[in-house]
Amino acid sequence: MHVQEWLDTVPAVAVYAVVSLVIGLESLGIPLPGEIILVSAALLSSQHGGIDPLLLGACASVGAVVGDSIGYAIGRKGGRPLLARLGRKFPKHFSEGHIATAERSFQKWGMWAVFFGRFVALLRIFAGPLAGVLRMPYWKFLIANVLGGIVWAGGTTAVIYYVGVVAESWLKRFSWLGLVLAVVIGVTSMLVLKRKAGKAQPVTAGE
Repeated sequence: MHVQEWLDTVPAVAVYAVVSLVIGLESLGIPLPGEIILVSAALLSSQHGGIDPLLLGACASVGAVVGDSIGYAIGRKGGRPLLARLGRKFPKHFSEGHIATAERSFQKWGMWAVFFGRFVALLRIFAGPLAGVLRMPYWKFLIANVLGGIVWAGGTTAVIYYVGVVAESWLKRFSWLGLVLAVVIGVTSMLVLKRKAGKAQPVTAGE
């Protein structure tokens, strides 16, 4: 069953809980499809009057911030041996190559790796634990974590929600042409955010 179809079969409160939980677990370092769940729920909210997009975005943001914070605490306590254990347990996501790539991003961007990491699948899983392992000052981590979580979760929810609303409205007026244009607008918006994340300036790393 498709994720959106499954979410449509459960109560609204369960949708909020699932989105918050999955994003939280992904943020603390467990490879889960947080972005897929969020996009599916946001699209569902545009078609389902019982799901409030504002509340959905808030739940997603809380899950992201809390999950990253737990990941930071685990990484700070577990250190590099933790990364080695994760590599053995999840070799596809925590391979030495992926860890090295994420670590280079932290060395270049500093706290901004946590912020922009929200928009990059690999860094979204690594950001919290790796920030803890590298002993990034907690105040820097917290600022980037909160801002990144709100912008990513809230922004994604808003973009997908309005894409769904526009798509439904245009579909009634212009059939498939409206749907195609709405999808293009939504995809373009997400790609722009991801591209900006990839072009973060290293000179801001120490700020």
